[in-house]
Amino acid sequence: MKVRSLRVLVLVLCLSAIALSQDLASFEKRTVVKKLANGLTVIICERPEAPVFSFFTHVDAGSVQDPLGKTGLAHMFEHMAFKGTDTIGTRDYADEKVALAKVETVYGEYIHERDKRVDRDDKKVKELEQEWRDAMAAADKFSAPYNNEFGKIVETEGGEGMNAFTSWDETAYHYSFPVNRLELWAYLESERFLQPVMRQFYKERNVVIEERRMRVDSEPFGRLLEQFTEEAFAAQSYHRPTIGWVSDLNSFSATDAKNFFDKYYVPSNIVVTVVGDVKAAEAMPIIEKYFSRIPARPKPDEADTTEPPQNSERRVVLHEQSQPVYLEGYHRPDYRSPDDQVYDALTDLLSSGRTSRLYRALVRDKQIASDAVGFSGYPGNKYPHLFAFYAFPIPGHTTQEVGDAIHAEIERLKKEDISDEELKMIKTRAKANLIRSLGSNEGLAFALGFYEARYDDWRELFRSVDRIEKVTKADIRRVANQTFVPGNLTVGVIEFAPPPPGTAAAPQGGGQ
Repeated sequence: MKVRSLRVLVLVLCLSAIALSQDLASFEKRTVVKKLANGLTVIICERPEAPVFSFFTHVDAGSVQDPLGKTGLAHMFEHMAFKGTDTIGTRDYADEKVALAKVETVYGEYIHERDKRVDRDDKKVKELEQEWRDAMAAADKFSAPYNNEFGKIVETEGGEGMNAFTSWDETAYHYSFPVNRLELWAYLESERFLQPVMRQFYKERNVVIEERRMRVDSEPFGRLLEQFTEEAFAAQSYHRPTIGWVSDLNSFSATDAKNFFDKYYVPSNIVVTVVGDVKAAEAMPIIEKYFSRIPARPKPDEADTTEPPQNSERRVVLHEQSQPVYLEGYHRPDYRSPDDQVYDALTDLLSSGRTSRLYRALVRDKQIASDAVGFSGYPGNKYPHLFAFYAFPIPGHTTQEVGDAIHAEIERLKKEDISDEELKMIKTRAKANLIRSLGSNEGLAFALGFYEARYDDWRELFRSVDRIEKVTKADIRRVANQTFVPGNLTVGVIEFAPPPPGTAAAPQGGGQ
């Protein structure tokens, strides 16, 4: 028996043993789902392994939902969700509320005058700007002395891993707590979605502007990703950067953020998952007590502009004193496509570890790249998106070389069936990846919440593996031939540009 075949057999046997406690039937016995009267969905999964629990709050709103001219609002509200409420983070909310209202009034007047195209009074602009800054300083006096009172409470009470993220498709919040802090968590998490306060909004907006400067404007690969994505999506809202355009960041207001919250942070748009040493019969009444306070509002429309068919190659080339990189993407349907698991299989085949096709071809055999990957789901997967490839050429090799090598592997996929062993490993790894995702309370809470939000049924997490089991070699060839065609291609490249005479040269390759 070949060594690799033996490894496959051992892995299958191990997975079979582990799966006895990780199958769908087992989870159904200890998972409870309830839709509250206001429309919010709660999932509780009992896992009495340690006296802790993790939660995951999934809000079905990301940068795709940013209003035109106000890109970055979804991400901005994620920041504000840690700033406290009318009872957390304030010295005197009655006076703070008045002061914050004045900030918004003056800011509105300032922006109105600043953005005039005709008859702008520059002197008035400066006066209003100073009045706005004075109003902010006055409002800040009512903030609690600790800048992040919400986080301080969580940390003091034993919370760990407090964080959040915003993507094109969603916004999420998560951390872990000792199980005896369940009611405190329910109060805190529901409170910040019941009574958020836009305190220190413009200071936090400056933090986001600096974040953009560091991650995008001053980072060649960040600039490439932004311009590549904008080129790939001419109409659909994936072309908007999650962090926002600078002009929008310098314009939108706390009032805009509150309007975004009112529209999208509605109970019917939220899934809350709790996983850990909790009993559903005891925990659900506590969760319902606090989260039911959030008033019901209509679920927002999810419609977005449909990207028209791409009929010719698009290309973005940046000349930078940095690591060269080759990036390309092909449009594919959204996650509801019957072929979604075929794309997952392609991702695994091309990029799963050192035995994957791209790693073997470009890194091990041809030795022209330090890394090479193909993957689905860029920049999100809720709407039609991209199957993308990237590679970092090593010194002495070019982006053209690695691009040609990627295309050679694509053509091989289109013309030849993959081997039986490759298909078997794809399906085995799908099961292994599922089991790994369930290994921690945090990972399980994320997975259950994500699938419940996307499919309205957390069980789809397990069914996705069943669907990948049905993928055939013919499916892989068919989808490769449908998707990887020249007219459906967008390319992004960073080419090394020599520095001006008399300056030090940046490295041309070998790193990322």
